[in-house]
Amino acid sequence: MSKGVLLVNLGSPDSPEPKDVKNYLGEFLMDGRVIDFPKWLRSILVKGIILNTRPKASAKAYKKIWWDEGSPLIVLSERLTQALRPQVDLPVALAMRYGKPSMETGLRELSDQGVDEVFVVPLYPQYAMATTETTLVLAEELIRDQFPNLKMSSLPAFYNQPEYIDVLAHSLSEQIKANTPEHLLFSYHGVPERHIRKSDITKSHCKIDGTCCVTSSPAHEFCYRHQCKEVTRLVAEKMKLTEGSFSTSFQSRLGFDPWLRPYTDRTIERLAKEGVRSMAVATPAFVSDCLETLEEIAMEGEELFHEAGGTHFNTLSCLNDDPKWVALLAHWINNWASNETPFV
Repeated sequence: MSKGVLLVNLGSPDSPEPKDVKNYLGEFLMDGRVIDFPKWLRSILVKGIILNTRPKASAKAYKKIWWDEGSPLIVLSERLTQALRPQVDLPVALAMRYGKPSMETGLRELSDQGVDEVFVVPLYPQYAMATTETTLVLAEELIRDQFPNLKMSSLPAFYNQPEYIDVLAHSLSEQIKANTPEHLLFSYHGVPERHIRKSDITKSHCKIDGTCCVTSSPAHEFCYRHQCKEVTRLVAEKMKLTEGSFSTSFQSRLGFDPWLRPYTDRTIERLAKEGVRSMAVATPAFVSDCLETLEEIAMEGEELFHEAGGTHFNTLSCLNDDPKWVALLAHWINNWASNETPFV
């Protein structure tokens, strides 16, 4: 069999103009694994309300962070792909779950090169319905309907892989080496609490009560909350952070349903009001910097911190195309290519 790799990131609008942002948000928010309401209700909410109000505000935010080369997330994903190719002896294509280049385009690129076995690599350290699951479901549908000769396997969530923790801890340590903050906040993209319960394969373990994430369970394989907390714990241990000098929070909530807590914006304000004068924020739910890191944290978060009395605020970069991260991803891919087990 001829093997190939499809890297998949979340996606971005084609431009920061409201029309393109509206198209992107429409595709993203109408996904039943992102807003998991019945389709009729989701359609009313998204098409009747959100797409009539949110695109202009989102476009304004995108314009603040847009690069000359294009969307930061797309540009950084392309850089990662280019850096990876010389380190693996396989065709590598890049796709986005939403927007361009589409997953169909990526699969066709590989198929046209003679690939008949594809390794789908969702670029998310933690498993979640709205990221990993929707990516793999769409890949399976496309292969079934349009590429029936393709065999598919995928990279599992790698949140607790020791090599990944080493790379992430090294990256964060290097970024704060010159100016050690009083507090390091690990901010993860939020999801509704109901997503956690829906992903519980035991149907009984996840209670989101502070204890279930630290109690061993098969549910942890698909529990985003547990996996986020594990990244914080493992990285803090690797960096030798002292108790009280770091914490975990969740950002980017939408709507009025309960989302994972504590919320990042309120945590930033609280820490500043409690006397923390210097803090850094890491965003380990992302491997590529994007709107949520470059605008929501680096701009809005810093403003909140200063308004609440804080002095020094630093947003730490994602792994992006860090050579150590590229080498690790290549290692996993080469492992898969030789024996179909990425984590060896």
